[in-house]
Amino acid sequence: MTADYKVHGDVAVITMNNPPVNGLGYATRKGLTDGLAQANADAAVKAIVITGAGKAFSGGADIKEFGSPKALAEPNLLSVILAVENSAKPVVAAIHSVCMGGGLELSLGCHYRIAAPGTNVALPEVKLGLIPGAGGTQRLPRVLGVETALNMIVSGEPVKSELLASLPGQKLFDKMAASPESLAEEALAYARSVADARPLPLVRKLPCKHPLGDAYFQFARNMVKGMAKNFPAPAKCVDAVEAATKQKFDEGMAYEREVFTALMFTPESRALRHLFVAERAASKIPDVAEDTPKREIKAVAVIGAGTMGGGISMNFLNAGIPVKILEMKQEALDRGIATIRKNYESQVKRGKLKQDKYEQRMALLSTTLSYDELKDADLVIEAVFEEMGVKEKVFKELDRVMKPGAILASNTSTLDVNQIADFTQRPQDVVGMHFFSPANVMKLLEVVRGAKTAKDVLATVMAIGKKIKKTAVVSGVCDGFIGNRMIEQYSRQAGFLLDEGATPQQVDKAVEKFGFAMGPFRMGDLAGNDIGWAIRKRRATERADMKYSRTADKLCELGRFGQKTGAGWYDYQAGKRDAIPSELVNKMIEEHRKELGITPRKISDEEIVQRLVFALVNEGAHILEDGIASKASDIDMVYITGYGFPIHRGGPMNYADQVGLFNVAQSMKRFQQNPRDDAAFWEPAPLIRKLVAEGKSFS
Repeated sequence: MTADYKVHGDVAVITMNNPPVNGLGYATRKGLTDGLAQANADAAVKAIVITGAGKAFSGGADIKEFGSPKALAEPNLLSVILAVENSAKPVVAAIHSVCMGGGLELSLGCHYRIAAPGTNVALPEVKLGLIPGAGGTQRLPRVLGVETALNMIVSGEPVKSELLASLPGQKLFDKMAASPESLAEEALAYARSVADARPLPLVRKLPCKHPLGDAYFQFARNMVKGMAKNFPAPAKCVDAVEAATKQKFDEGMAYEREVFTALMFTPESRALRHLFVAERAASKIPDVAEDTPKREIKAVAVIGAGTMGGGISMNFLNAGIPVKILEMKQEALDRGIATIRKNYESQVKRGKLKQDKYEQRMALLSTTLSYDELKDADLVIEAVFEEMGVKEKVFKELDRVMKPGAILASNTSTLDVNQIADFTQRPQDVVGMHFFSPANVMKLLEVVRGAKTAKDVLATVMAIGKKIKKTAVVSGVCDGFIGNRMIEQYSRQAGFLLDEGATPQQVDKAVEKFGFAMGPFRMGDLAGNDIGWAIRKRRATERADMKYSRTADKLCELGRFGQKTGAGWYDYQAGKRDAIPSELVNKMIEEHRKELGITPRKISDEEIVQRLVFALVNEGAHILEDGIASKASDIDMVYITGYGFPIHRGGPMNYADQVGLFNVAQSMKRFQQNPRDDAAFWEPAPLIRKLVAEGKSFS
């Protein structure tokens, strides 16, 4: 049973006890209804308090039951709330810490609510592509007013209890406790004070209107439309709250349930629910137990004060961890520190950071020109030039100076972490920490596990990733790890499409319409086309069998490296980032086609999207086969948080599941027939063939 029952004199207390957030799983729901029945049958009990154990009142649905029959088993949440409303004895919700989703809906079914200060209150269902499904859209507007409630429901963001309590006319909280510590005693006292109140107040009986009526809801729809073009749920939130103002309560409830159920089956909601679970699953490593001891990280060193080194340093400063940056020359250090200052000052100017916080962070930053001064750091991250000879010199120095037990991390994006580890006498302490640029903004952290990386090192780095607010995903060692190994195939397809008749603009527009933040050619210009050029030159000796279009090399031979040179696949005006189609580039592509004897053909946007996305999927399947990623959802997290894959598609592997792996494999077979493409690459990966044969999916 995950709800405890205890009588305190004449008050029964039902405590939800389902760590970590008292999710409303079947056992908890059953415990609540059993407790209510027991309290109502006990003549000595005059009132009932519902609360949550530990660090939450309730965070809502139990994610362990997502998609399972248990989630709908009776008593479902609607039945629990009905049982609360129908209690003959007053029910008081004693709310603290976290009161979200179904937890808030449960409290709204109670006759009274007392809240501790500092409680995070939210209806976050919209973040899963849903609307609240247990009365949230019907009851919250009745206690907070239509506008406040709709803002909370559409955003899904938490609001502090004391802020809500300060709103004029609010009926959400009947009382605020003096402190979280006094909540239990105050709830008992309050329950006794209302024990004889009759009739018992019900939120469902409160009026619900907006003075501007239709005009307000039309305004709300226009606002939502601009904010959430790829997601149907926010607009449906508006519809459901409008129903609360126009229909009888039970009719509004029926409408809410109808909309909730319909949204459950949309691809957007499936994608968001998949990512919700995937983000939590990413931190779980199959052979590393959750209770693995972690090394203490009190001080961090960063090698290199360039763009990456500075950005990496900011993550730790933001988390209150001291950082020492090493450079070879004072001028390089000065430039790096100036950039960090400029970034923080920009945040202060925009009101995103308070001046005192900025000063606190800068006070945690120190610099040095000597490796010997890094010896006391618990974690050191190198962010130097992406060349193995340079890495070798750095790691031999680190091996010499760092204290025993210090973690030595490389920010390499493609190089062999095992080879880097072997430059030291302590390969067990070496790990890859691949940050994405700009490192102080991008959420993804690829944690590269070497063959000899110790389990406690891995556990420590995953924990520190969480502390600096990154989505950390474990990758094995291979060229490019998960993300860059896959993006290479994506980029190769983009090049072949140019050879066959597409323009950079057409490819980018097709992919951006699909939902990518940026198409491959705009992305190349932003990152620097010379980076890919260097990789292709290395590939020429290492992987002579790898087939490429020559257009990107020809572009680089013209010195068009992208935004940093003012010209790449597109032209750029000084001080602006607008990508202007380039006649010179289009002419270069046409000339290259003539050299190859290719007659250009018309290529559909559908073919562009399929070739680019299914190239990611096929390589992702090979990555799973090779054990580089432990699960398909990890690949989706890499692409959502690091490569601008559209969130509403749920990542490449989830998208392939939605399309159907049989259909994906059929498309790949079709692409094999294209004489200009790489037929060998388009042979569906053995894993895809196996899953198709068994009627299964990546998930």
